[in-house]
Amino acid sequence: MALTAQQIEDLKKITSPSVANAIETFKIRPREVGNVSSEIRGLFPELGPLVGYAATCIIRAEQGPIEGHRASTYGWWDYVLSIPAPRVIVVHDLDEPRGQGAQWGEVQANIHRALGCVGVVTDGSVRDLDEVRALKFQFAAAHISVSHANVHMVDFGIPVKVGGVWIKPGDLVHLDQHGVVTIPEEIGPQIPAAIAKVEADEKKIISTCQASGFSVDKLKELYKQIRPGTY
Repeated sequence: MALTAQQIEDLKKITSPSVANAIETFKIRPREVGNVSSEIRGLFPELGPLVGYAATCIIRAEQGPIEGHRASTYGWWDYVLSIPAPRVIVVHDLDEPRGQGAQWGEVQANIHRALGCVGVVTDGSVRDLDEVRALKFQFAAAHISVSHANVHMVDFGIPVKVGGVWIKPGDLVHLDQHGVVTIPEEIGPQIPAAIAKVEADEKKIISTCQASGFSVDKLKELYKQIRPGTY
């Protein structure tokens, strides 16, 4: 079941590192899972965190379409609308090296903004940064390119591997200037409360370190209380 509008708004108030910290507390997946590689991060940090459901696709730009291997643009638009809003486009670039042509620029940002999308995550490239920033449409990309070259969509609506993470259609995605993390949807509503607990413990550590009477023994004692059995 999709999150409510308020639950989405609550997640948008939280940074991606805090979301990652909160997910760890549920122990439902290994800590290294769900974190997109650091080469992909939000290019417009002033827009703040972004949350949405993944609409996935595969593109290439190095050469023109191989016969029978070009996806329907109209079909793509219909597919995007089948994903719950807000929507985040997640794109895997087949080229090697990736990013030889930018699928995403001012025109595609306007089209997909009209389709209820709030941003794109891609291991490929983007362009028209000033125009897209003005739209408040987020780009999280590994590359920036001057040209669209021969870019075209090969397929959509299938799981794609971007930044080392397999992302399925409809997966919940959170991103900001730090990077991109997927959120298991079943714990989405519980993330803010989990973060409050994590941050409360962190504040105790920081206060201890900043106190005039700091000692390593005091820090060790605190760790025994808030992280028992870890050290």
